[in-house]
Amino acid sequence: MNPALRLDLSRARSAAVGAAHGITPKDLRTLAPDLAKAHAGLLADRRAAKYGFFDLHNDHAMLREVQALAKECAAEGHENLVVLGIGGSALGLTTLVTALKPPYYNLLDAAQRGGRPRVFVMDNVDPVTFDGMMKLCPPEKSLFVIISKSGGTAETLAQALIVFEALEKAVGKARVKRHAVAITGPIDRGKTKNPIHVLRQTYGLRWLTVPANVGGRFSVFSPVGLFPAALLGIDIVELLAGCRAMDGCTSSPSLARNPAYARAAYHFLACRDKGKSIAVMMPYSDQLRDVSDWYRQLWAESLGKKNGLDGRQDLFAGQTPVKGLGATDQHSQLQLYLEGPNDKLITLLSVRRFATVLPIPKGPKGLGGVDYLEGRTMARLLQAECNATADALRAAQRPVVRVELPEVREHTLGQLLYMLEVETAMAGRLFGVDAFDQPAVEAIKVYTRQYMRRGK
Repeated sequence: MNPALRLDLSRARSAAVGAAHGITPKDLRTLAPDLAKAHAGLLADRRAAKYGFFDLHNDHAMLREVQALAKECAAEGHENLVVLGIGGSALGLTTLVTALKPPYYNLLDAAQRGGRPRVFVMDNVDPVTFDGMMKLCPPEKSLFVIISKSGGTAETLAQALIVFEALEKAVGKARVKRHAVAITGPIDRGKTKNPIHVLRQTYGLRWLTVPANVGGRFSVFSPVGLFPAALLGIDIVELLAGCRAMDGCTSSPSLARNPAYARAAYHFLACRDKGKSIAVMMPYSDQLRDVSDWYRQLWAESLGKKNGLDGRQDLFAGQTPVKGLGATDQHSQLQLYLEGPNDKLITLLSVRRFATVLPIPKGPKGLGGVDYLEGRTMARLLQAECNATADALRAAQRPVVRVELPEVREHTLGQLLYMLEVETAMAGRLFGVDAFDQPAVEAIKVYTRQYMRRGK
């Protein structure tokens, strides 16, 4: 099956914005040997199951396990689904919910939600916010999903300890297991203790496994994203089918057929040779607004590395991701993008068909100056804003990549997110860094523990 989304690179080429800012045919020819080598390396790693995100859509046993537990928990009738997690344990699900559930979902009544629970993704440890959630979500009426692959994530553990204390008081220790599910890494028979497994054993929790070869920021198509999505009624089979459709293209070494490799190549060349050290993602759809937030972690944490794969020190690689939202940020960031430093490669995400078009009525007589709006639709206006932004950026010699989805649904969203994951893996190879570790983040965890141990 061919992917439904469209990738347009024409406005990022030298023919559109000049050789100083756009990618030239010579740039691509020169890069071809490195691309071929990187493709061979990724293919070998995939065959060796080094990076598991590539094949999550083919893990039928995992899918069945997720579906069975989601069905069991849905039958229990929880009013609230509360996800405890941070980073990749939260951003993927947030992206799925924003894209695939109705706007203002939590404000709908139970019938309008199809009997599905409200959802709260607790991706921080701000005490005011967390306390507010606890007051809105009585423990006895809620299902808490604790997500941490390592089990040692300080923020998630702090959240979990507060929740389990509240659950014990509300329902008693013996019934805590009906109100909590753990999603964490496999059981380690070695010396390392996973605190989530200790909690799981203490309370007899149901649990799902994050594969050992799947990193947090690549985990949206693992139980991390799929289990809560299934509880909310999102069609996870179609989501994975979208991944599978895109995989048919992203397995090819050809830039003409592989949109992930093409995007990776353009970002790498733009950063290395054209001074584009910033990657902007600007969706023209509220449903896709959190894709840019999810991508921001994926791109930054994967590519921002001091040292290279070849042992080179002080490489300081990476491209800074920035999120925007059209048309909102036409009135915020676009002035900078058009007339400020020409240091950005800008991706515009758009949708061909919205779920509703919303006609714009005629105004009262004498209103004046609104004839271009009257009788049109809000959907057409947002699409016109996207096209106008692309034209204005091209006129200012600012390179733009366009990605268009025919509509926002599980299949197309699966394609988009999978493409961006493979793009990131290839970009890591081109930048010469390990896209699957995060040593600097680990250092912050050490400092945090030191501060916390200094006293209460």
